[in-house]
Amino acid sequence: MHNKTVIIVGGGSAGWMTAATLCKVFPQYNVTLIESPNIPISGVGESTIAGIHEWINLVGIDEHEFMKATDATYKLSIRFENFYKKDDGGFHYPFTKPHLEGTVYGTNDWHYKKMYKPETPNSNYAESYHSIMALVNENKFDKNTDHKLPGYTYGVDSAYHFDATKFGQWLKDNICLPNGVNHIIDDVDITKIHVDHTGQIKNLTTVSGTTFIGDLYIDCTGFKSLLLDEVYKEPFDSYTHMLPNNRAWATRVPYTDKQKQMEPYTNCKALNNGWVWNIPLWNRIGTGYVYSDKYAKPQEALNEFKMHLSAKDVDVNNLEFRDIKMRVGLHERIWVKNVVAIGLSAGFIEPLESNGLYTVHKFLIELMRTLLRSEHTHGVVASRFDIDSFNAVCKKMFKDFANFVSMHYALTQRTDTPYWKACYNRSYDTTMLEDTQNVTVGGKSYAFDRLVGRNLVGLGFPPIASGMGYNPVDRITEGTDTRQGKLSDKQLDELVRRLDSNKDNWAKSVTRCQTMYDYLNSTIYKE
Repeated sequence: MHNKTVIIVGGGSAGWMTAATLCKVFPQYNVTLIESPNIPISGVGESTIAGIHEWINLVGIDEHEFMKATDATYKLSIRFENFYKKDDGGFHYPFTKPHLEGTVYGTNDWHYKKMYKPETPNSNYAESYHSIMALVNENKFDKNTDHKLPGYTYGVDSAYHFDATKFGQWLKDNICLPNGVNHIIDDVDITKIHVDHTGQIKNLTTVSGTTFIGDLYIDCTGFKSLLLDEVYKEPFDSYTHMLPNNRAWATRVPYTDKQKQMEPYTNCKALNNGWVWNIPLWNRIGTGYVYSDKYAKPQEALNEFKMHLSAKDVDVNNLEFRDIKMRVGLHERIWVKNVVAIGLSAGFIEPLESNGLYTVHKFLIELMRTLLRSEHTHGVVASRFDIDSFNAVCKKMFKDFANFVSMHYALTQRTDTPYWKACYNRSYDTTMLEDTQNVTVGGKSYAFDRLVGRNLVGLGFPPIASGMGYNPVDRITEGTDTRQGKLSDKQLDELVRRLDSNKDNWAKSVTRCQTMYDYLNSTIYKE
């Protein structure tokens, strides 16, 4: 068996996640990570979604150890405010499957409720079907060991907020270096990357003059995509036709009241030219403004962001703001010859739905599966078929998730600013409406299945669509579902009663639970 040598160019979360995965799955590999001494801190990538547990289990990470080292907190959902309408009250995308026991028409029970009782807030959808909303609404956390929250399984339906810089450092010190990863602090000399007659990278040399020879090179150099762009000039597919934003301002703010502000979810609030993220870590809050410079110049966006923070009693005068330029889209191929791009070097959607680290660990898992199939080959890392298959799978996964993110803009009813008017009026990718088009969420794939039909299926799609006012049922299709025509008043009352009882019963079951701050303090941080 050929013990392959892998050279990772670039550190950060993507680089060290790649190194950690390789040394755990392939301990026989020789892995070297070359990290630039001049790495700017982006301030993004601090929020994950539930699929992260698939990767954490693969690498064998001790949860409490990594959480304490990275100022991590738990995350149960994502809240969206002002995306549907200005001052819409907000709605949640919870990380659980809907609890459908006792329903007559599944999730359509709620849509009938909404049709006949239009005053029902859109946020009520998640509260009617997702038991962890009882925790979310009270800023509480629990691992549900007594199973009083149906449909909630800790380790499947939860995620994390953490300091991305500390996360990379922890992986380096606790996983990578102890398992033999060679760490080099230097810059790669782009003029000294040598390609052989087949187009494969033969070797590369750092600025200090050290040459490295590898079987496989992994590009983790962020948006500059040193290997994929500079060496192979791989075409980049822009996704600006479906996603409007291309820049962000990021900063960190202190807590004023941890008990209230440490929420078990990421909050996303739409402003005039984009949206603001709010990510509560143990020691501080990470926040940033994602926007389009087509509608707001950087200084204008920064001023709007500062106004938003000031309205929350944040002293903006002592904060450091970082300007981040985003390249939204994906390379046509992310595996070219013997180079694989992981992280921002491969592509990026935007921070909405916390997809940055999601695509890192999903691409890594697919890469490990491909390499495992090629374990017994000699002289090559993977066959052409496997490389092409990897590219096809990752591209579909990425595009499907981009379609999912684009729905947050496609379904808006806002036209109060030029930015939101453009979101409302723009054309979106119609493949998202097809039965065959899948969206990958939480490690599983679900078909959109006729947005314009009678059902919203999937994991993330129904709460987003319902939260943004989309109702898949109407008076015409009602008879098909009920097989009897219009619901009677008695049937409607019973349907509403069952939905409301779910919310009430779950709220009672979490009265004993601690706030997330108290839970973390008692189990991990112990201040």
